[in-house]
Amino acid sequence: MNITRLMAATCIASSLLALPVGLAQTAEAGAPATAKAPTEQAPTEQTPAVQPEALQGLSRMGAYLRTLTTFEFHGDTIREEAFDDGQKIQFTGSVTYKVRRPDGLRIEVAEDRRTRQFIYDGKTLTVFSPKMGFYATVPAPATIRELLDEASDKYDIEFPLQDLFFWGTDEDSHEDLLSGVLVGYARLAGQDADQYAFREKGVDWQIWIARGAKPVPLRMVIADVDDPSKPQFEVNMVWDTAPKFATDTFAFTPPANAKAIVLNTTTPATTP
Repeated sequence: MNITRLMAATCIASSLLALPVGLAQTAEAGAPATAKAPTEQAPTEQTPAVQPEALQGLSRMGAYLRTLTTFEFHGDTIREEAFDDGQKIQFTGSVTYKVRRPDGLRIEVAEDRRTRQFIYDGKTLTVFSPKMGFYATVPAPATIRELLDEASDKYDIEFPLQDLFFWGTDEDSHEDLLSGVLVGYARLAGQDADQYAFREKGVDWQIWIARGAKPVPLRMVIADVDDPSKPQFEVNMVWDTAPKFATDTFAFTPPANAKAIVLNTTTPATTP
């Protein structure tokens, strides 16, 4: 699981949309100053190896999630940032996934000041900012898996928690793990779970996975240990593994006052 990428994706950056000059700075004003760039720290002592039980827990979770043709989860989130003097502040928010494999995906991400919706119907991807009233629609590949790769490679879009689609496959980046342990039993919101702790370069993260026949992730905590203030991202998830979606769930109809704009691309334009 590429947690460094995952953590970056939790920040709902307004740069996803190529807004008119100046608008990106004013349309969602009120966010505090961001922290300075992380500084390198001296290497720590050798960390323990990844326990087989820890990898097995992640693989079991990933294998189960891939059996679901439809699913939905809602997560309540807390994201920390630090001022230049090291003081940390928190932003509360939410993320909702609605998935219909292989070609239906709807993600809604919200914090107090910023919201985004990502709607995919197997043919197009739309990025919509409800508060600002701007949206961008681009052609998309035929499956969710292909969409995740193209969105990253072509538009530099990383969806929050998207690595849940990859764990247990040849794209799960388990080689990035420096350590991993099964912490033990936990109980979250009335559900029995197992708690795991992992470490990657610059990032510590924990995951709580439900016990039983439906090993879904219930909670994640991710800490950026390269930043001296060690800001964290937390999410607590509630799952529906057999949802019934309305026919228009994965269709986007722009509101009457919404304005279509251009989505930034990381792929240079070709010239004749």
